[in-house]
Amino acid sequence: MFKEYESNMIWDDTGYLVYKNKFNENSLIAEVFTKNHGKVTGIIFGGTSRKIKNYLQIGNKVYVNYSSKSENKIGYFKIEILKALSPLYFDNQKKLFCISSAMQLIKLLTAESQTNKDIYLLINNFYDLLNNDNWIKHYIFWELDLFSLIGYDLDFEKLVDKKIQDNNFRYVSKSQSQKKIIPNFLIDKNNNSEELANLLNGLKILGDFLEKTILRPNNLSQPTNRLQFISSLKYSF
Repeated sequence: MFKEYESNMIWDDTGYLVYKNKFNENSLIAEVFTKNHGKVTGIIFGGTSRKIKNYLQIGNKVYVNYSSKSENKIGYFKIEILKALSPLYFDNQKKLFCISSAMQLIKLLTAESQTNKDIYLLINNFYDLLNNDNWIKHYIFWELDLFSLIGYDLDFEKLVDKKIQDNNFRYVSKSQSQKKIIPNFLIDKNNNSEELANLLNGLKILGDFLEKTILRPNNLSQPTNRLQFISSLKYSF
């Protein structure tokens, strides 16, 4: 029994830094989404020092050693950098905002200490999409995959009617209260639309779904980093 207790209180794992904030003059409080333990909160002693603060960038992949004296008390992290991923995009503000948006969604929408290797893999795949030419479209589908993994599947094909407008196919929501035009790429996965207006519309539709279906019923606010990401797209193209 003692060995089992110790294994719950002390472990090593890999993960992604999804949140950090100053805890006191020398330490940070951080949240890491780990492969085998899910999202875990801990204190990083010396986290504000020059020695390690430079690699404690949101989104970086890290190796963590976690220890805690009790299940009811916050534990402590010892962290080593595995991959400095966020600094690769320091010269691309839009992608930096995208990283912040994705990691804040992971923080907001996942429960503490609940293992979910599918979400861990989704974070892994996130950095692949950033290197795609049509990365904004791929990020939109990344958000859809995240919503599905936490139990909120959004199947657009069941929610729209296909109509012809101005000699073009259009998808219109079946809602009786509000007829929304749904961008074709959300239904036709082979549609390679890169038009900013369509992409922004897709992000808005997902944002409305996030707000009404997930956040509001759980008394949560719209994540500010996602709003900043969308604003960066509007004003930098």
